[in-house]
Amino acid sequence: MELGEVLRRRRMTREFDPDRPVPPEVLARVLDRARRGPSAGFSQGTDLLVLTRPADRDRWWAATVPGRADPGFVPDRWLRGVSSAPCLVVLLSSPEAYLDRYAEPDKGRTDRDAATWPVPWWDVDTGMAALLALLTAVDEGLGALLLGVPGDRWDAVRAAFGIPPDRRLLGVVALGYAVARPPGGSARRPRRPLSEVVHDGRFGVPWDGPAAR
Repeated sequence: MELGEVLRRRRMTREFDPDRPVPPEVLARVLDRARRGPSAGFSQGTDLLVLTRPADRDRWWAATVPGRADPGFVPDRWLRGVSSAPCLVVLLSSPEAYLDRYAEPDKGRTDRDAATWPVPWWDVDTGMAALLALLTAVDEGLGALLLGVPGDRWDAVRAAFGIPPDRRLLGVVALGYAVARPPGGSARRPRRPLSEVVHDGRFGVPWDGPAAR
């Protein structure tokens, strides 16, 4: 599929066919392309935790959704839809990988202080890995959804999966074959036009390029 077509087709999927697992060779391509995103200093501080076994996915939802393991818990429509995904890819970033890399001789930042990074590039780069996974999913005929992990659930997730304390949990990409459903509220929101998004020379001055007309 051409890149332009992939970009046009990319949507967040909120319901998956639980009876159609992602073929291993397809999942391998998604993961391989996710790791090929740029990273500052080529620090490569992204880890991907793959959950395809039902027991692993159940542990994920039990750790991230309060009350999920309680008897009588009834999931709402959103949770029923997203938890039907047969594959979850947890996105982890490592600040230490960047602090180590930038303390090397060719960078020379020996302070190793994360506070000196006004933008946490370990999270930015892991976000790029997430986008590559989302785009590859479209190219492979899959549906995909990026969702976050509430901060108050990080400890529970770390305990459930043995994730080291120095890793940040940026979110999870749910993968599978999409089940069509009517678009939700977010899907009905219009995309901002290029004339609003792009500023020409000074913030607030609309770009007057040909695509903006």
